[in-house]
Amino acid sequence: MLTKRILLRALVAVTTVCALGSTFAQEAAESSLARVQRTKVLRVGAVAGAIPYFAKDITTGKWEGFGPDFAESLGQKLGAKVEYVETTWGNAVLDLQSNKIDAMFGMAPTPARKEVVGFSDTLFDNTYTVVCKKGIPQKTWEQLNSPDMKIVVDVGSSHDQLATRVLPKADVSRLENSGAATMSLQAGRSDCQILVILLAQPLLAKRGSIGTMYIPQPVYTAPVSIGLRKEADTGMQKAVNAWLADVRAKGDVRSIILKNMEKLAGVPASAFPPEIKF
Repeated sequence: MLTKRILLRALVAVTTVCALGSTFAQEAAESSLARVQRTKVLRVGAVAGAIPYFAKDITTGKWEGFGPDFAESLGQKLGAKVEYVETTWGNAVLDLQSNKIDAMFGMAPTPARKEVVGFSDTLFDNTYTVVCKKGIPQKTWEQLNSPDMKIVVDVGSSHDQLATRVLPKADVSRLENSGAATMSLQAGRSDCQILVILLAQPLLAKRGSIGTMYIPQPVYTAPVSIGLRKEADTGMQKAVNAWLADVRAKGDVRSIILKNMEKLAGVPASAFPPEIKF
């Protein structure tokens, strides 16, 4: 009798393991679009405090920002409920690779990232600016490219990449993050900080005395996209791009960005120069 019980338990255990293995294999082989269609859930990465991209209400737990606004619109298009998975900009690529999330709004399609994750078409272009301390006149990028110009950037960022490409002669300081770079500007150790406009405007809204924002000529922009899983099945990418083409045609991209800039960052639409397009 004891032997029979042991054999029965072993059989149940083997059956359970096989079933779990089959489930895991199915999930691993399942495309992103197929999973969303099956579960009716769209998993989206969200970064706390990344205003105006993401902001989490600590009282209600609700996510705000143009990331969640875009996500809810896409979820509606796909017939799915949006589930937010808290992450960081640094971990979002790994979360896509490990199938923890289906989409990451606001991700820049750098060459390194393109090797390991997929991307949608461009969501919007983020214009590069310089925030310069008082007394520094407006300059072109060519004029900023001088040994007597002290430029500060956050190391490894798109700001850093731009400085490397267009300001090889300038005295460029590369600090650990954007906040440290801003402190260098505020303390007078740097003349100008390179920032995309969606970061420069909120900075000036909070600390207007820190300096003046310029858009040097020629205008350089950084494409911002939606990070997706890199997979052979392109169904998800095609679905996202179709949704994106629709919202761009309606002018929703610009309206969502401007709405959140004013609501979360205190930057009115009138603060953006006319040459800025989203």
